[in-house]
Formats: sequence, structure tokens, C-alpha cells
Amino acid sequence: MACAGRASGRQRVSMQEHMAIDVSPGPIQPIHLISDYFPHFYPFLEPVLRAPDRQAMLAPAIHPAPQLQPSPEPEGDSDDSTALGTLEFTLLFDADNSTLHCTVHRAKGLKPPASGSVDTYVKANLLPGASKVRASQLRTRTVRGTRGPVWEETLTYHGFTRQDAGRKTLRVCVCEDSRLRRRRRAPPLGELRVPLRKLVPNRARSFDICLEKRRLTKRPKSLDTARGMSLYEEEEMEAEVSGEDRGRILLSLCYSSQRGGLLVGVLRCAHLAPMDANGYSDPFVRLFLHPSSGKKSKYKTSVRRKTLNPEFNEEFFYAGHREELAQKALLVSVWDYDLGTADDFIGGVQLSSRASGERLRHWRECLGCSDRRLELWHLLDSVPPQLGD
Repeated sequence: MACAGRASGRQRVSMQEHMAIDVSPGPIQPIHLISDYFPHFYPFLEPVLRAPDRQAMLAPAIHPAPQLQPSPEPEGDSDDSTALGTLEFTLLFDADNSTLHCTVHRAKGLKPPASGSVDTYVKANLLPGASKVRASQLRTRTVRGTRGPVWEETLTYHGFTRQDAGRKTLRVCVCEDSRLRRRRRAPPLGELRVPLRKLVPNRARSFDICLEKRRLTKRPKSLDTARGMSLYEEEEMEAEVSGEDRGRILLSLCYSSQRGGLLVGVLRCAHLAPMDANGYSDPFVRLFLHPSSGKKSKYKTSVRRKTLNPEFNEEFFYAGHREELAQKALLVSVWDYDLGTADDFIGGVQLSSRASGERLRHWRECLGCSDRRLELWHLLDSVPPQLGD
């Protein structure tokens, strides 16, 4: 009976009421730190497992606005131009000697290439002049194993005139040396371009400029049909003056009163057109005084192998009075020497009283004064000088 009384006094709970107990204790509070519910597996910290605070979860979730933290400075993986590094160099336009000197000092903070190599050098070339890159391209030695290389090396362009300074741009690139790796030449680490019209003659100017990415331009549609051809190419400007495609020559003229004749000096050539498959030429110079008879009217210099900027420093003598020489013409031509085949013509120039411009002035001033050496650069023509002119 007692058991029956206790059973009758026990409250019966239905299944629906049992499932509804504590189902909705209240609004769901956000989890403050998800890491509080999981252990830490850092090698430098001990595993920590913290139980969430019940009171904190039931309290109203009011959090201050998050504070924006400044992002750290990129160390080398950023695409910003300043991350490519800086280059220090000095430019000097020597107007008296028609030369441009580019002294490369050092680079700082270079961005390492994908290969991890830090063997770098600097190359420079004049623009416009894409048709003969090797002729106007100079480079320094390679400095290995550093992101801050120091070169302290001077690159010199001969035959650089005031007209060139007014319309040319110097492009300077920092490149990695890929000769020790069996792969194709890598793109430059960075480049910069300096308009040379800003230079003051005979006054050095120092630069410390951030390197930029290589400039690319899309190829014309007519060139996109070839399979595997890159759609982009380096931005280069074509030469504006067709005569410069052949280069230039530095000649010295002097009428010697003691010897009674004309002294012609072939000093050097610059920016010659490449005629061989290797991108260079084997140049030499031929001289001919017309009209004249005998072997004394024809001379030629020695051959300089594999160069587009040869230096000769050879002198030749033509006997004759000043009045006789004034009626003649000096034909100067530059050739590429080929063994077993005919020599290739590179360019030529004619000095006479029937010439014009700098050629006429050089010829007249030479014959107008005695024992005075006059040096002048002349652009080479792509057509050989004609004897009948």
C-alpha cells in the first residue's frame, strides 16, 4: 500500500514535456575565442584548455570596435616599385670630347629573383636605337653574393654629341647573371630611364633613383600568329635618323706645312651596325683620295675583331699642295672583314668642297689653317661614296 501511495504521489511527465525541458535556455551568445574550446599545438607553448565562462556567455555581448593595426613593411615580396631597390650613379656629358660617362656606384635593397641568386651586374644602352642593341649597350662586371652590390665602374659612350643629348634617353638595368645556370636569360631585376636633355654639359650630376619594373608593350596583331610567340615585348623606340643605323666615325684632319701634305687620322668608330651572325662585326676602314693615281691614294687600317666600337688610332699621309687638295675628295668607308668571302660594307662618308654641313666645315677648316689638328665625328651613310660625286 505504501508503495502504491508513493507511486501515486510521483508526478508523471509525458514524453513531449520531457523533450521540451531546457531546449531554449535563451538567446545564443557568440563564442569569444574559438581557441578556448580546442587545445594549442604550438611547439613553444604548453597545451592550454580553458573552459568557457558561463556568466560571460550570458552577459550581453558588447565588444569595442577593433583597432586597425598598421601592416608591416614589405621585405621583398611586395610588388611596389620601391621594393625593387635603388641605384646610385653619376652622369657626365663631356661636350669637348663628345663622350658620355655613366659611373655606376652601388645598389641597395635589391629584390632577390625567384632563383635565389644575388649575382648582379648593370647594363646601359641609349634609346632610340633598338635596331642595334649591342652597339649602344655597355655593362659592368658581375658582383656576386650580395643584395647591396658596389661596382664603382664607369661606362663611356664615344661620339655622343649635343644633338644626341637633346633627344636620347639612357636606359639603365640591374640584371642577374644567368651564365652559371642552365636556363634562359632572366628579365632585369629593375630598370630606370633618364632623359639626357636634363644634363648640363661638362657638369656631373648624381642620381639615387628607385628601380622600376621592365616596361612591356603588346606586339602588333600581325606578329601574334606565330605559335609560342610572346604577346609582349620590351618597349623600345626605333631610331629616328636612318643614318645612325650605320654608326659614326671620328676623323682627325691636319695640313702639315713641314711635310707638305694632308694628315688623316682614323681614331675610332662607335655604334656600328652588326654584320655577322654573332651580332658583331670585324671592322676596318678604307681611305681613298679622289681623283688621284698610284698606290699612295689608297690606305686601309688593321682589322678589329668582334666589336661594334673599334678603336684604331692610325694616321695616313697624302702629299700635295693646299690648292690641289681643295679640288679633291676624301672617301672614307667602313667595312666588315669576312674570310673567304667578299667584305660587307657598313657605312661611309665623303669630305670635300662639294659636301655640306659638318663635312664641308671640317674639310674647309683643315685646309684653311696649317699645323692644326681638327677632330670631328661624322655619321656614316648607308650608301657607299660615289667617285663621280
